[in-house]
Amino acid sequence: MTQQELYDLIRLDESYRIERTVSTGDMDKFQEAICAFANDLPGHRKHGYLLIGVDDKGKISGLKVDDALMKRISGIRSDGNILPLPVMTTEKVETPKGDVLVVDVTPSFETPIRYRGRTFVRIGPRRDIASREEERILAERCSAALPTFDTRPCREATLDDLDLEVIQSQYLPKAIAPDVLAHDDRPIEEQLAALHLYNPQWKCPTFAAVIMFGKNPRYFMPGAFVQFVRFTGKDTGGKILNERRFEGSLFSILPRLENFIQDGIITKRPIPISILREKDVYNYPYKALRELLMNALMHRDYQANTPTRLYQFDDHIEILNPGGLYGEARPENFPNVNDYRNSVVAEMMKTLNYVNMFNHGIRDVKFLLAENNNPAPEFKVDYITAFAVEIPIATDDVPTASSGVGQKTRHETGHETGHETDQIRFSVTGQQKEEDKNEVQETGHVTDQEKKHVRRLIAEMGNETMTRQEIMNKLKLKGRGNFLANYLYPAISAGYVAMRFPNSEKRRDQAYYVTRKGKELYNFYGSFNFYE
Repeated sequence: MTQQELYDLIRLDESYRIERTVSTGDMDKFQEAICAFANDLPGHRKHGYLLIGVDDKGKISGLKVDDALMKRISGIRSDGNILPLPVMTTEKVETPKGDVLVVDVTPSFETPIRYRGRTFVRIGPRRDIASREEERILAERCSAALPTFDTRPCREATLDDLDLEVIQSQYLPKAIAPDVLAHDDRPIEEQLAALHLYNPQWKCPTFAAVIMFGKNPRYFMPGAFVQFVRFTGKDTGGKILNERRFEGSLFSILPRLENFIQDGIITKRPIPISILREKDVYNYPYKALRELLMNALMHRDYQANTPTRLYQFDDHIEILNPGGLYGEARPENFPNVNDYRNSVVAEMMKTLNYVNMFNHGIRDVKFLLAENNNPAPEFKVDYITAFAVEIPIATDDVPTASSGVGQKTRHETGHETGHETDQIRFSVTGQQKEEDKNEVQETGHVTDQEKKHVRRLIAEMGNETMTRQEIMNKLKLKGRGNFLANYLYPAISAGYVAMRFPNSEKRRDQAYYVTRKGKELYNFYGSFNFYE
């Protein structure tokens, strides 16, 4: 946007398309404005603009827009508070009188858009919560405009084909703000229409409603179930040891699948890591399998007659989904670009806390698998009518205290800027200095308490390479025994920190750096409390 285009916007009276503000910290106000612009109640299909750094009289306030403000405002799009996700861009425009942060919001077809369960609209220059009639207008406009399968009317179905008790007692209280729901005495048809679960034109539920809350979804969509098969060997030519079908509404299937993954697939066994200590080793990390399976059910093609397949073999698990990459997602940009084949189903799964819709699920899966000692997953994205992922079983190469400092395990060799790769795992052994033997116990397994110390160590080191004393100074620690036992050696043992000279442990100028795996750990916990 040029300065002249900005000036033209500023000169417009504050209307249903323009909102000005000098505040930079009122996130509720910003998100309500974006929600209202996306709903586009007048239906003119014109973009709305939130101008941060301009007062009510159209005067530029002299704001300095920095990266932190840009990231905070841009994060509104995907933080999950506005659903369905709005289409918006942010841009800093510099002027002689100061910066202006322009938030450009595209009118949505998936109306009504809600911010924390409330539908906001623009009434001229004023922002307000939509009335029942306004919600009905937005819902009818959506049903006429959206082409995706889950928003289409399921004309053979009636409300009797839905579990209305579950919808009213379990879903509506999570999808709608409590105070709004408490005063909503509209007929159930209108309430469902506002959530894209009922088509008022055809007077029937949508496919999204049948998928999530239908009493018998397979009557309308024969492939709407999950098939699990346990084979012996490494392919489908092996003997079938177990077979199960998960049928019914997604609302009933999802918790059953979570329990089945935990109890029917995940196994653990203890492996000794020293004379006195053991570590539980899992064949697959639960959260990774859950994430992949939830994504499969969210993105699958429900028009296909093929079920979602969950196949377990001796050395890997395969999830095969009908429906290839959709919309803007392509083999060349996967997984950086995401799109939703079933936008309403995705919104409902987000509301029920089964998915987050932040588009970092694949990144988290890769990290969880690596942390569990599983090789990287293989995503098969070149199929036209299907999407598949293979998850290899965890390797048995768990380092022990007898393996020696700096010893490499299988699948864990490489180079990174002249150092040993961050995939090398270490254990504290008799190679440590003689004076440390009485101060440090053997390690190789990171306890819950040690994890907090390790995360603190990683955060303080950042991208720097430091000596042992420099790290202790950063952490403000004086006891070398405590530092080695609870911070440095657990971090090295887990592969989060590595030695600058791994083959010369006793060098006077020995230093340490955070590995790529350590940085991934920091990034993984970045949106949470890193020290918890």
